[in-house]
Amino acid sequence: MGALKTAKGVKMRSHYCTDLSSADIGKEVTLCGWVNSYRDHGGVIFLDLRDRTGLIQIVCDPADSKSSHEAASHVRDEYVLRIKGKVRARGEGLVNPRLKTGEIEVVADEVIVENPSETLPFVIGDESVNEDIRLKYRFLDLRNEKLQNIFKMRSKAAIAARNSLDKMGFIEFETPILTRATPEGARDYLVPSRVYPGQFYALPQSPQLFKQLLMCSGFDKYFQIAKCFRDEDLRADRQPEFTQIDCEMAFVEQEDVMNVFEGLAKNLLEETTGKKFGQFPRMTFAEAMRKYGNDKPDIRFGMEFVELNDLVKGKEFKIFDEAELVVGINVEGKADYTRKQIDELIDWVKRPQIGASGMVWVKFQEDGVLTSSVNKFYNEADLKAIAEKFNAQKGDLILIMSGDANKVRAQLSALRMELGNRLGLRKGNEFAPLWVVDFPLLEWDEESGRYHAMHHPFTSPKPEDIPLLETSPEKVRANAYDLVLNGNEIGGGSIRIYDKDLQSKMFALLGFSPEEAEAQFGFLMNAFRYGAPPHGGLAFGFDRLVAILDGNEVIRDYIAFPKNNSGRDVMIDAPSQIDEAQLVELNISIRK
Repeated sequence: MGALKTAKGVKMRSHYCTDLSSADIGKEVTLCGWVNSYRDHGGVIFLDLRDRTGLIQIVCDPADSKSSHEAASHVRDEYVLRIKGKVRARGEGLVNPRLKTGEIEVVADEVIVENPSETLPFVIGDESVNEDIRLKYRFLDLRNEKLQNIFKMRSKAAIAARNSLDKMGFIEFETPILTRATPEGARDYLVPSRVYPGQFYALPQSPQLFKQLLMCSGFDKYFQIAKCFRDEDLRADRQPEFTQIDCEMAFVEQEDVMNVFEGLAKNLLEETTGKKFGQFPRMTFAEAMRKYGNDKPDIRFGMEFVELNDLVKGKEFKIFDEAELVVGINVEGKADYTRKQIDELIDWVKRPQIGASGMVWVKFQEDGVLTSSVNKFYNEADLKAIAEKFNAQKGDLILIMSGDANKVRAQLSALRMELGNRLGLRKGNEFAPLWVVDFPLLEWDEESGRYHAMHHPFTSPKPEDIPLLETSPEKVRANAYDLVLNGNEIGGGSIRIYDKDLQSKMFALLGFSPEEAEAQFGFLMNAFRYGAPPHGGLAFGFDRLVAILDGNEVIRDYIAFPKNNSGRDVMIDAPSQIDEAQLVELNISIRK
């Protein structure tokens, strides 16, 4: 904070509040800020003045200055003040150890009210207030010390990332915000053109195509702290507009990209946590799905999946016999769960959000007895074989689910994460990074009856899998990689296709006719005709990364002016209706 001490170039203030210390006793100072609290102690008025650095106590004593005392008597919380006065030590026994400035105070010679404040709609810092109310008055909520610290942290993380990339030779670019719609997995936000009636710009879901074009332009290391826009259903870690640290490199292979950005992520983790991190572990997509049921597993705790088809089928238990997959987890030390607690978990997985039909349990009691909700179908020897498959010990609780393989893995994964939260296993101050690699290049969509790109249409297949594009597209692995932290994807990328013939083949697999591919991506294919280099990159979800580094998973607090759960900005009331004259000018009519 040393650079703040002189408030250089600013005439209105001489110091920030918490830059003052006992070393400044006797100095004449000028401070600016908001009234955090007001106290009248028998004729002497005490104010806690707050600026972005913190608090300092202001004393307005009529014995020192009648005018400052008179002005202070009309002041209330959140008034904006300028204070001129002298720093002095607090009296004996009056030091406040909770404040950084707790050893000193400023005796006011002059109290200038720059602006009064009406009564606030809520107490700043009160998180019990309805979220929409706090978002409506976001400019007030941002005065909260917690949020002030969040955005200082966010700023430092952005500067650290920018400096690291600059040292590695990356060149910062800005790419267009008004671009064209492309199929990247989510709906586009569209902007109508007045000049070209009936035509629309799209806001970019990512700078994907532009960074590939920059590689074709000879800039072999690009980065951008980029705004991205996706019209998709919202959740705690998703907003319609968000920020990426977006990077691309030319003349690289997968290992090169992963090594560079593992180093960047490691620097951010170590600077934020003060801990040292070794090489990040790696896991294939297939292994992640088999062990954890999703492609972004939280590896801070166990409960790995155990598949039971070979043990439980053929016992006349229809639910297991007809299931494609029977799979479970071992919850260590929880055989003491009551029937009520287990029934509550069963109700939890039956919720529409999870969609399970039920759950089977097996308890390995402390006395060594095995009991189960399916004792009618499985004898003691059967239950013992199941327990051994899980490496269960006395006191453990086994939870088993069954059904369609993909659905049941997702359901059990949700249960595993819920138990991780309930049992305190997902600790905000612990960090477990992980690379997930070897994703499928394509996934089949039953509804549309065609393949979709698992990442995007420009992801390169593994070179050794290219022949399978003709015979078994579903078996082709992508040259793609995701960086996972604490069960959240914080970064993802791939080596890109840079050969026009392979890119054409990819478009055809995805159901594009040659004419559609040319209309949508002709500019990219044109660039590939003039010497495109091998290239690849990665993008970090910056809002999510900062939230997780701060021990949180809800990203709204890490965006200065976020939307609510319904995608609405309740502060400025957007989206909003447009005046009829504007619609006419844009040649748009609203269909009721």
